[in-house]
Amino acid sequence: MRALSLIGATALLVTVAAAAPAQAAAVAPPDIPLANVKNHLSQLQSIATANGGNRAHGRPGFLASVTYVKGLLDSAGFQTQQQSFTYGGATGYNLIADWPGGDTADTLMVGAHLDSVTAGPGINDNGSGSAANLEVALAVARTGFHPDRHLRFGWWGAEELGLRGSTAYVNSLSSAQKAAITGYLNFDMVGSPNPGYFLYDGDNSDGTGSGPGPAGSAEIEDTLEAYFTSIGVPTRGTDFDGRSDYGPFIAAGIPAGGIFTGAEGRKTAAQVQLWGGTQAAFDACYHRSCDTISNINDTALDRDSDAIAYAVWTLAGAATPPGPSVFADDFETAQGWTTNAAGTDTATTGAWERGDPAATSSGVATQLGTTVNGSNDLVTGAPAGSSAGANDVDGGTTTIRSPAIILPGGASSLSFSWYLAHLSNATNGDYFRVQVISGTTATTVFSQAGAATDRAAAWQKATVSLTPYAGQTIRLQVEAADTGTASLVEAAVDDIVITQA
Repeated sequence: MRALSLIGATALLVTVAAAAPAQAAAVAPPDIPLANVKNHLSQLQSIATANGGNRAHGRPGFLASVTYVKGLLDSAGFQTQQQSFTYGGATGYNLIADWPGGDTADTLMVGAHLDSVTAGPGINDNGSGSAANLEVALAVARTGFHPDRHLRFGWWGAEELGLRGSTAYVNSLSSAQKAAITGYLNFDMVGSPNPGYFLYDGDNSDGTGSGPGPAGSAEIEDTLEAYFTSIGVPTRGTDFDGRSDYGPFIAAGIPAGGIFTGAEGRKTAAQVQLWGGTQAAFDACYHRSCDTISNINDTALDRDSDAIAYAVWTLAGAATPPGPSVFADDFETAQGWTTNAAGTDTATTGAWERGDPAATSSGVATQLGTTVNGSNDLVTGAPAGSSAGANDVDGGTTTIRSPAIILPGGASSLSFSWYLAHLSNATNGDYFRVQVISGTTATTVFSQAGAATDRAAAWQKATVSLTPYAGQTIRLQVEAADTGTASLVEAAVDDIVITQA
């Protein structure tokens, strides 16, 4: 959290009409394991220790922190983007992670700054918010949460230097893209050692400072307050004073809210009566070298992590859980997939097969030795061979086709986990594709092209609507192609599921 406000009250008073709040989720939010959040904090501490004692903008510890978070999100199936910006002569980074599915015109975004000050490792400020948000995002993936709203998470750079990363992100958005973000949740310092339980005052009920947030902010505050009421913990409002990354969002008219457990301010006698603790700073190690893994109140971190999950599950508006399964294949048993069904494959090696894959690497992981589920997946050449390129796709295209699938009338969707990996000798002519074959017509419903860059294998999840094929008998066809003479291309698929809406 920044020490001083750089955004004026006038900018914070911008308000626009927001979409009506989503209905409460039918799917219960999960309990977020404190041990998992603390493990992320330990990793951030280790990163700081190995990189000069901090994770500050422009320092190696910050980029290593981004790499750690990104790796976990990529493996969980998020679509991640590492956005760069420049400030103070140094390159900074934001990490944006989108969970596939949901209405992208109605996006709920959850953010926290990942950088520390140069004086210390920044475990409460703001490893705490970053780690809690990360574990909530991983819980989204673990539980297969399918919200009506689109979910996006952000980890910001250079917050400590004046909200530079979040400002760069908001400024990079078009007017339509800003309008599509219909709520922003900010979590900055959620494990202070002498904690208070403050909620950003969306409706200005406290009547102090810069006034209410944009329309919709009150609903965010009410949602968080409802959680704390349910566990018997009183809350108080805290002003939108511009000291954290909600600033650029509310200046753009985006509803915002969040939790704050206190920084350098001192807890009053009345607050000690309310929450316990002592009449001392909420965080005596704020912006100091002692903001380490020891500078965390576990009870506050546990409560606040669960509150974040409650807000995400409630505000994301998953009104109904996924419908019944029409077809599912985790590839642990043979279900009748056919290789080269059309007789037109040209690949000389690396043909699709159902198998237990062996890990291969040539500087980056090109084939994963682990599947999403069980021991087998669909993979291009399962054995490792004598080198990373021994069983990759060579010489053209390889295909594998599912058995016939009868779709019900009405809406349905296809989801699957996948990866495409290649080295920098690949081209945009290389690809991974999924097609739907209905009658004699094959339609590409998902495609990822190659590029002249290293792309490490990392499981991602995709969702595709099959509603246009309602009532039809279809087959799925998975394709991979290496159109160059020397490219190293690998691909895999796991956990294919078709569900009825």
